[in-house]
Amino acid sequence: MKAREISPLALDSYQRAARVILSNHLVTQTYPDRIALPLLRRWATELREDLMTLFGYRLEVTETTARLFTVSDRLDAGTPAKTATDRTFDRYRYAYLALALAALGRAGNQITLSELADHVAADAAQVDGVDLSTERASDRDAFVDAVGWLAARGAIALADGDAGGWAANPDAGEALYDIDRSVVIALFRPPRALQHLRSIRGLLAGADSMTDDETEFGTSRTVDVKETARRVRRALVERPVVYAADLDDQELVQLALPRTAADVELLTGLVAERREEGVAMIDSSGRLSDVRFPGTGTVAQVALLLAGEIADRVLDPDTPETARMPLPRGRSEDLVEQVDSAIPQSGIFDSLAGHDGVAPEEPAPADRLFPVVEDQWITDTVRTLTDRFGRTFAAGWQADPDGLGRAALALLERLRLTAAVPGGVLALPALARYRGVVVTIRDRTPEIDLFQSSANDSEDITA
Repeated sequence: MKAREISPLALDSYQRAARVILSNHLVTQTYPDRIALPLLRRWATELREDLMTLFGYRLEVTETTARLFTVSDRLDAGTPAKTATDRTFDRYRYAYLALALAALGRAGNQITLSELADHVAADAAQVDGVDLSTERASDRDAFVDAVGWLAARGAIALADGDAGGWAANPDAGEALYDIDRSVVIALFRPPRALQHLRSIRGLLAGADSMTDDETEFGTSRTVDVKETARRVRRALVERPVVYAADLDDQELVQLALPRTAADVELLTGLVAERREEGVAMIDSSGRLSDVRFPGTGTVAQVALLLAGEIADRVLDPDTPETARMPLPRGRSEDLVEQVDSAIPQSGIFDSLAGHDGVAPEEPAPADRLFPVVEDQWITDTVRTLTDRFGRTFAAGWQADPDGLGRAALALLERLRLTAAVPGGVLALPALARYRGVVVTIRDRTPEIDLFQSSANDSEDITA
């Protein structure tokens, strides 16, 4: 591992470079900032070897881009594309993003927004269920959001005009963009030709069978152990918490080895927090976490309060013991089926992959069962919190406590603090770190109340 050869004085710089590429995957001359690419170029050789050794990730660095080609072990619905205003992309925005990227690949050095919209509309007309009409304001807004996502990453740069003006009135507004072909090419580089895929499973790790050389006597087991270690390290940097209940026996062995987490610590500068139930990599810098928790905003604050209430409910010895259930299985399979259901039945795709039968699961051992908190209790608790602190909430949430509760639970589930099950949620072990939340309301002026919360430990868990 090259990180062991780096001097202590330079190690912090190397770890910052590792965090930058692990959190962004694509780095350009302007994205995420102007100092990221020079930093990565400085450490390109060492990072290339360490990322491949630890995770099986391939790093390509050029004069204008750095692209990390990752390996996915499962689908993750918790990392969507977002607009400049932090709104999650819907399927129309994803469709316009893909079509715009394809059109840019065929364009010259510059293109106007209206020209790009015409190309996208023409291509969209050939896809069943996708229709871009610049006559509809909602379509223009979705298309401009996709263009803004590309501009933020440096694929295009505004040379003249205003995209917002075109979205408001395409007859009066216009925008001209310079195209950076190196970024366009780097953005879309799937591990396999998509037109040959029969299922989204083809993009996940292990989709390709081992070669004959790898199946020789003794070699297949070595390859399997090495890949298992890589899979566990990938989980450590990709999931907020890696629970033992999520792993198979081979993965548990690798997680138990001190070197597994230590290698990730050395590369990233994160700190491993190890418990009997699993391991979390703590990001005290906040530079690798895509979600800061505790955080600002009504949803994050209510999620923190709700986490504290759930932890108190589960850990209070005077409270009647709740039912226990294992972590739900098959969520990744459900997501695979949802994505596969959207693949066109005609055209470049052949057919959906066949689904093998699923063997019945053995009952989970007692140490892998987690307490269930009922939906009604959560609903009542959120309404109680709204009654107590509602005047400090954003106006849109004050009248919708049920929606606020759903949003807070979604955030807790994304952070692997809870898991949804029929009739309630499972309280997962990492939730206990937020027990005993302290709330203070500070009045800066008689008219304005600011809501602040803190927990016993306010460090970030990587997500």
